[in-house]
Amino acid sequence: MTTMTDTALAEFKMPDVGEGLTEAEILKWYVAPGDTVTDGQVVCEVETAKAAVELPIPFNGVVGELRFPEGTTVDVGQVIITVDVSGGAAPAAPAAAAAPAEPVAAPAEAPAAADEPASEGRQPVLVGYGVAASSTKRRARKAVPEQAEQPPAGTYYAASVQAELNGTSTSALASAPSPAPVASPAGERPLAKPPVRKLAKDLGVDLAAVTPSGPDGIITREDVHAAVAAVAPAPAAPVPAAAPRPAVTTEALAPAPAPAAAVSPDARETRIPVKGVRKATAQAMVGSAFTAPHVTEFVTVDVTRTMKLVEELKQDKAFVGLRVNPLLLISKALLVAIRRNPDVNAAWDEANQEIVQKHYVNLGIAAATPRGLLVPNIKDAHAKTLPELAESLGELVATARDGKTSPAAMQGGTVTITNVGVFGVDTGTPILNPGESAILAVGTIKLQPWVHKGKVKPRQVTTLALSFDHRLVDGELGSKVLADVAAILEQPKRLITWA
Repeated sequence: MTTMTDTALAEFKMPDVGEGLTEAEILKWYVAPGDTVTDGQVVCEVETAKAAVELPIPFNGVVGELRFPEGTTVDVGQVIITVDVSGGAAPAAPAAAAAPAEPVAAPAEAPAAADEPASEGRQPVLVGYGVAASSTKRRARKAVPEQAEQPPAGTYYAASVQAELNGTSTSALASAPSPAPVASPAGERPLAKPPVRKLAKDLGVDLAAVTPSGPDGIITREDVHAAVAAVAPAPAAPVPAAAPRPAVTTEALAPAPAPAAAVSPDARETRIPVKGVRKATAQAMVGSAFTAPHVTEFVTVDVTRTMKLVEELKQDKAFVGLRVNPLLLISKALLVAIRRNPDVNAAWDEANQEIVQKHYVNLGIAAATPRGLLVPNIKDAHAKTLPELAESLGELVATARDGKTSPAAMQGGTVTITNVGVFGVDTGTPILNPGESAILAVGTIKLQPWVHKGKVKPRQVTTLALSFDHRLVDGELGSKVLADVAAILEQPKRLITWA
């Protein structure tokens, strides 16, 4: 991510902050030319199609030049800032990345260099980014036979991570001779790059139980996926990974700031650049609308008893400090409906012409954030108790409101809820998030005349709309799911009797 020049200037390049993204927009600079920066200090905030991320600088020095102004979209790998490091040493990891890729023996003084100040405890700030502190010591592999002209185990790791973030090829590193895959010795931390560790955490995989296939016993993404497939309940073709899935309608959290706009000379038109999350939203929605055949069904339901239960739960000791609102019980109602009609929880694999049934529910909640429309999801929502679901919803909303939703939180959703009722809207016809089978829109809850026990009375009423992919869900199945959700909200005791 950094390059050293002959004039003691270090160049910091735009990293791939979202695994596979090609560009990012510079939202804000926190430093100016002439400012002193230290290792790990955040120098700017950038926005990708997935999220906003703060970038830390990996060395000490004085800012020389900001290559791009705020609001500029920069390709991954381009230099965005230079720093004069003549007054302090650069960190060890960038130096390792710039080292020759040929498999030559490391100089005798290399171990001493690894112990210099750059490795005194620098903590990586960004997933998949940062120096490999004390990697040379920790990555010595006793189980690997010594080979002539073989670089230390930590050299390949540090260089490959840095080269990957720089956008440069690691083929030269990979060509170096390496021993056959070996399992990590008992009690030793398994070797894996930060993105792979994050993937394993998201999938619930214990890296200690994964057999590595990478050089020097490094666990790869393929190893993690293989471990997941080995314990899967039934074989199923994987669905191609989709981009983060913005939704059309949202739960109101905060107003989204408008991009820089250009007003026409006669002030009759304004042109707003489409970039970042809004651009990803447009692409995802167009792809979904013209790929999956949408069907939407509606039902109007008396939710008076549900609203009373919400008030009762707010007083319950089990929900002290938790977010309790109608959305909580609507979410639980949808999860119960899916349990009763599991075929609705599926995805269409176009490449293999297969329907992939999901035996888990990652429940997406559409949210309006300062960065645009996003759909973070609650992992394994089907397995959560009502208090656990309330806690997850609260964390999801708070994180989205702060604009800190991570790319991982927006991936892997199976069904979504979008609450248009907060805008005073009765209902809508929501567009499916790509890769999902259904999305439930919840309208405003308001007092209406309603026939209750043979008399017209004011009751709390709302309208639900369920859009689904007709390739996966036929009319009967979609109707059953929507009817079950409505029945639970009308008689919330069914949360117990149908559970």
